[in-house]
This record gives sequence, C-alpha cells and structure tokens, in this order.
Amino acid sequence: MRLRSLRLLLSLLVVFGLVAAACGSDDEETATSDTTTTAAPADDDTEETTTTAAPADTEAPDDTEAPDDEPMATAADASFVSTQFAPVEEAEKFGTILDQVGASFVGSEDGPMIDQVLAGSASIDVVGSLHGNFPPLARENALMNMSDVLDDLSADREFAGSMVQAGLLGTDDFLAYVPWAQATYIMAANKDALPYLPEGADVQAITWEQFGEWCQNIEAGEGTQKCGLPKAGLFHRFLEGYLFPSFTGGMVSEFRSPAAEEMMEWARDTLWPAMNPESINYEFMQEPLLSGEVWVAFDHTARLIDAFEEQPDQFIGFPAPAGPAGRGFMPVIVGLGMPADAPNPDAGIELIDFLTQPSTQGEVLTQLGFYPVVGGVDTGNLSAGIQIEAATVAAQAASPDALPALLPIGLGDRGGEINDIFKGAFDRIVLDGEDIASALDDQGDKLQTLFDETGAPCWAPDPIGEGPCEVKPAG
Repeated sequence: MRLRSLRLLLSLLVVFGLVAAACGSDDEETATSDTTTTAAPADDDTEETTTTAAPADTEAPDDTEAPDDEPMATAADASFVSTQFAPVEEAEKFGTILDQVGASFVGSEDGPMIDQVLAGSASIDVVGSLHGNFPPLARENALMNMSDVLDDLSADREFAGSMVQAGLLGTDDFLAYVPWAQATYIMAANKDALPYLPEGADVQAITWEQFGEWCQNIEAGEGTQKCGLPKAGLFHRFLEGYLFPSFTGGMVSEFRSPAAEEMMEWARDTLWPAMNPESINYEFMQEPLLSGEVWVAFDHTARLIDAFEEQPDQFIGFPAPAGPAGRGFMPVIVGLGMPADAPNPDAGIELIDFLTQPSTQGEVLTQLGFYPVVGGVDTGNLSAGIQIEAATVAAQAASPDALPALLPIGLGDRGGEINDIFKGAFDRIVLDGEDIASALDDQGDKLQTLFDETGAPCWAPDPIGEGPCEVKPAG
C-alpha cells in the first residue's frame, strides 16, 4: 500500500457518506414503514465485540494483470461470507444483484463468521460485517491490510472519509475493511419552523446553541413548544452519539468532565424547557411530526421516513447540530474485509470493486434500503422520502467538523447497562434537578465499574487502546 497516498487521501477526502442499517437483534430499535423502499430497520446497531487493533502486516495483493496463460480472477470466483442480508427475503434480493457478476454469498451470524476466520480455514475471500466484528480479527492478525485496495478503488469513486478513518481501528496505516454501508440518526423539520431560525443560522450547518435558540423562538412565536426528542425511544443514542461527543469530544472518557457539566447545564436550562412536554412519551418522531404536534425533531432515519414519504414537500432533513468539540453523530458502519489466508484474494478484490461501485450501491439502496458510502450514486429514481434522507446523511457525514461516535463495543450482553447509565445521568440532572457534578460523578463510577468488569476498551471518538476504557476523574 502506498501509505503516503492513504494519508493524503484521508487528509483531503471530503467526509461524505449515506446510511444503511445492519441486521441486529435489539427489538427496542425496530422500525417499520409502509413505503416500497424503506430505510433499514433501526434495530441494526448492536455491535458486541471488543475493540483493539493489533493489525497484521499482510497487504492485499497488487491488482496486476495475470499472466496470459492464466485466467483473470473474477468476482464469481470469490468465497463471500456476510453477516448482512442473511434473512431469506433480503438474501434473495441481494443474490439477484450478485448474479450480475455471477457471484454468491453465504449468510452467517457474527460469532460463527469470526470463529471461521480465526480458525484459519483458508476458505473465505471476503467478509462483510459490522465494524465491531473487525477489531478482534485484526488483533489476531487474521485480516489483510485493505489500504492498497482502497487506494486503487478511490481512483474512480469517493469513499466517506469518516468511514475510512473508522476502518483504521485507531492505527495510522492498517485498514481493516473497505466501507460498505452505514446507518445513522438525523434531524427533521417542518418548513413552517424555518422562519424562526436565529439570525445568521444555516439549518444545514447549525450549532446546538443555535438549535436551542431556534426552539425557544418557535415557542415564543407559536405559544407552544414544537421541538421534540424521542425520550421513550432511542434517546440513549442521542446522548451517547450526539450530545456528549459534540460537547466533550468523547463518549466515555469525558463523561464527568467540566465540558460535560456545561453541556448538562445547557440541556437543563435551555434545551429541555423548549421541548414539547410529550417528548417524555415519544418513541417514533415521525408520528408527532405528521400530526403537527412537533415541527423539529431528532431520530433514526427509519423512524423519520414516514414523515418524509407522506409529506416530502413539507419536511426537510438536516444534519445534527455541532457543539464546541465537533458535529457528533453515530454511524452504524458495515465493512468489507479479507482474511489473511484468503485462497483467492484477486477474486475477492474484484468482488469488493463490484460491491462498492456507485451503480451497485444504488441497487442495494433501492432493493434493500441500505444507503451507499460512495459518491456518484444516482438517486433520481428513488422515492421522495428516501432522497431527502439520502441527501441529509450525506451532508451530515460530509460536514468538515464531523465527529463519528461509534456504537458501544465489547460490552456483550451488558450493552444495555451503558444506555441506562447515560439516560440515568440525564434524568437525574435535567428531570429531577440533582446537582450536576454529583450526578455525573456517581453515574461515572457506574460507567467505570461496567468497563472494569467487562474489560471493554474505548472506541472512537474516545482514545482507542488496550484494557478497560477509563472514565476520567471529575475536574
């Protein structure tokens, strides 16, 4: 790999990406839609593997021409195992797309796929899976470095820079996977709310401070709170992936920092008072948006899609606001990697080439609701709602201050505890009026205990390293 090229690519790439959901098991985050083409379900953001990057030095082979007496490797020759599109209906649709190059795939659960790669079976050329499944494979030197592959592919397509950065697993030069898809959460607004934007504010590049002022302006002008949050829904993702990273630059390590205290004070005194009181009961924000009860909202793309589909001329999408540390957002990243002992790596590269072509990613979006991670995808034939969401998540990931905050990783069956800790901090401070520093310190102790007992290391945007993630002391 031309490491210098990769570094240049990462420094110059405009951060860009569209979203997709990956298959998961948390029923709490399942969303449905009556549209023909829908965003992938919001239950797909569970990643349960430990993150540490100890990459192998193995490089994917150069994409050179085969000797004249040997047939060129094709995508059809690749052995492809994917934890995505495994359900029967999805598998049939995805199989039709793969038929274009004569390729096929085997669906797998996360655990068996990881075990098979770690066992050194030399039977898999490409694995498609969630971000969280790659760190344990990289740690055991079971993956090829995909830097060279990405460099070659980038000659004729532009990948989401923030997704490429995530694939480096905290290293400078070892790329565990080529981005394949992602999912995320965005903002939606009724156009009637736009006249109330603060003077000089750009809704497509708004800050949290401006957002709070916007909601206050709406309340003053309309006589009622018309901003809303899904307090009974995916509110933990709002805290973990959006507020904390935007204000503190981290999710776990800065949990009880002075910046976190200032954030909670703002949330208590400015944000929450401007939210519709029914926010305490909202699960899916598309419903109050459509009823007119709420004009501005945050939620998962799958839980906003009905509003965009039913009234595309009335609603706009916009990126999550930015804070002092950046524009925090939570992507669910899906990647394509290659085992170090892949029997036919040239064929694997051909398959990855096909899967990341804009035309192929457009088909996956149309047929399966998985959003692309490369530019140049034709969205002209998509439904109006999907087009709105696609443009919004592209803008969010393309923001120059984008700060990806990955889903909790490495907590296993205790993953729900971190959500309760974050929600508990908000409830104690904002809803119950407890002292900010004391509540954050107490909840921070619980957070540290969780990491000490599970041994889970930090993940982005916190510093990635060995051993249990550390919640820094207060002050």
